[in-house]
Amino acid sequence: MTTSSPTDGPVDAPVEIVHWVDGSPLTGSPTGWADVTNPATGRVTGRVALASEADAAHVIAAASRAARSWGTTSLARRTQVLFSFRELLNARKEELAAIITAEHGKVHSDAMGEIARGLEVVEFACGISHLLKGGHSEEASTGIDVHSKRVPLGVVGIISPFNFPAMVPMWFFPIAIAAGNTVVLKPSEKDPSAATWLAALWQEAGLPDGVFNVLHGDKTAVDALLTSPEVQAISFVGSTPIAEYVYETASRNGKRVQALGGAKNHMVVLPDADLDLAADSAVNAGYGSAGERCMAISVLVAVDPIGDELVARIADRTRTLLIGDGGKEATDGQKEADMGPLVTKAHRDRVSSFIDAGEAAGAKVVVDGRDVAARGGEEGFWLGPTLFDDVTPDMDIYREEIFGPVLSVVRVGSYDEAVALVNANEYGNGTAVFTNDGGAARRFEADVTVGMIGVNVPVPVPVAYYSFGGWKRSLFGDTHAHGTEGVHFFTRGKVVTTRWIDPANRPEGGLELGFPRND
Repeated sequence: MTTSSPTDGPVDAPVEIVHWVDGSPLTGSPTGWADVTNPATGRVTGRVALASEADAAHVIAAASRAARSWGTTSLARRTQVLFSFRELLNARKEELAAIITAEHGKVHSDAMGEIARGLEVVEFACGISHLLKGGHSEEASTGIDVHSKRVPLGVVGIISPFNFPAMVPMWFFPIAIAAGNTVVLKPSEKDPSAATWLAALWQEAGLPDGVFNVLHGDKTAVDALLTSPEVQAISFVGSTPIAEYVYETASRNGKRVQALGGAKNHMVVLPDADLDLAADSAVNAGYGSAGERCMAISVLVAVDPIGDELVARIADRTRTLLIGDGGKEATDGQKEADMGPLVTKAHRDRVSSFIDAGEAAGAKVVVDGRDVAARGGEEGFWLGPTLFDDVTPDMDIYREEIFGPVLSVVRVGSYDEAVALVNANEYGNGTAVFTNDGGAARRFEADVTVGMIGVNVPVPVPVAYYSFGGWKRSLFGDTHAHGTEGVHFFTRGKVVTTRWIDPANRPEGGLELGFPRND
């Protein structure tokens, strides 16, 4: 691996990143501190506090105190705060994008795209007055009316992953807050600063103290959220083993849970597909954000006879990608890098080991990312895009969620073989089909057992007013993120049956011990 660095400025002392509670920073009594690095340089830029049990209890208690007053705040006032937050975030999104790039490593344009998708959910939540409307039935029985309404839960916990430090929390907290809940966000300790920045922005937007809180830390912080009797619900995104743990632990403690796990997303290319579109899409979806996306395409299923030509086109495009520091200061006056580094050295080494294993298992290495020439610091966590051909389902690179810039091509002989391959996988997050045949696409929608499907769209992340989530071992719980399902997750339904007696026509009384009848 070779590197060249566009900037060699002075090294600043690491900043301390602490919790946010009751509208202000809190250091608390941490059990320790974790280093936060810039993946493009390998430099330690910050130290994040790891919450103790006492710290977690303090933050949760603040959210609990604020829950009653915020839950009874008018819909008009809640909506005003949401709109203010939306305007501030839209005006200052460049600041947030710079934070994301510096701690996660994704290129600036990708960070801006992440924020834009999160903003969609904020905008959806601005319609909360309509989304919370209940039903009403007059004279359901003689002199009796019935109406329904949705009410907030109270305190909710959000546990988010490193790969989308802004967008994934925004799948949840705009709706949770708009619905009248208070939030404790536990971000990844790998890139925690975005969460604290968002907390300060909420305060500027006029959100009362204690409604949005940030708890930094590791398993101690997570377990506190999963077990606290004051926390009513948990929203989680991460790997499948941890999602399963979160679901089981939180459910055992009486909480409602949406735990989104891992994925192994397939892209099926049929022989009639536009191969240039398919090749562009495979590169974009396989290597964007260095493959650190739960919706990344990691398996391309080529239905022969188009395999050779498709692999050649993907390889040609892959070799043109520029790998480097994605920060704006690294790209001013230059072409922006197409792909940045991986988030940590340990993760880079893990992904690289999968490439070693794939080669040893007999897969053909068409493009090798281990020899990347990156535009960035020598100590950056670099790994270039890697393309494998002749991958078989028994190989680790096919079975495991690699979460890096590794695309595996599997050859099959028919549509039915392709669908069987998709359906046999333990995950059911997202899949795509590329074809010019409307009938084949419609059949594919019906045949695959996957939660999100793209037709000539490689990354089928739904818009905010639809819900996001997979099937099988990609989801624990039965509720997806945002959209109508998100509103229902963050509220409880109440049904009220009412009788008002007209004094002028008061019915005769009397005891009646039988089951109430509707007349």
